[in-house]
Amino acid sequence: MNGTSGTEAEGQPTKRTLRRGFLAVRSGLTEDDARKAAAVLADRALDLPELAEARTVAAYVSVGREPGTGPLLDVLHARGTRVLLPVLLPDNDLDWGAYDGAGSLTRVQHPGKMALLEPSGERLGPDAVLEADAVLLPGLAVDARGMRLGRGGGSYDRVLTRLERASADPALVVLLYDSEVVAHLPDEEHDRPVHAVVSPAGARRFRD
Repeated sequence: MNGTSGTEAEGQPTKRTLRRGFLAVRSGLTEDDARKAAAVLADRALDLPELAEARTVAAYVSVGREPGTGPLLDVLHARGTRVLLPVLLPDNDLDWGAYDGAGSLTRVQHPGKMALLEPSGERLGPDAVLEADAVLLPGLAVDARGMRLGRGGGSYDRVLTRLERASADPALVVLLYDSEVVAHLPDEEHDRPVHAVVSPAGARRFRD
């Protein structure tokens, strides 16, 4: 790891600058673009044995122009895979609930944040993620080493720390658009590589 931080280093763009750029490109996508990509992403993601064969998948509900997770959630649920979805807590940590189809989601407006679709059923606790065979991580980009650029909120850093402390080793998978799979991203000491990235062009794995 290069140990770079949120400041400029050797003329390279910062994480903050990169986030703005990737979000700007996403905002230019049409609803039709996003819908078509989501359908292809579901097919590509299920080509990964880590997802296709998982008994429990911790996922998330995409918002805005994020690469769409809806079709994938529905296919996994229809197959009998247990799907866990996050519930944002006031301290930005994540609780979890089970996905039981689109009707099991409720729109929640968190103060100072965008509205999120969250599971309306029983809260299973932050440690429920430890039961997952695969974890879908939201992100804005992944580089050739598997390093992920997140939104910077820290929620999934807590999830990854929880997994590491429990010696849990689920497959870590990120869904992206093709242009978001890049050669190199700045990283920090606490950053950890993911195991695979899936885009409409296909899947790339960083660990056998």
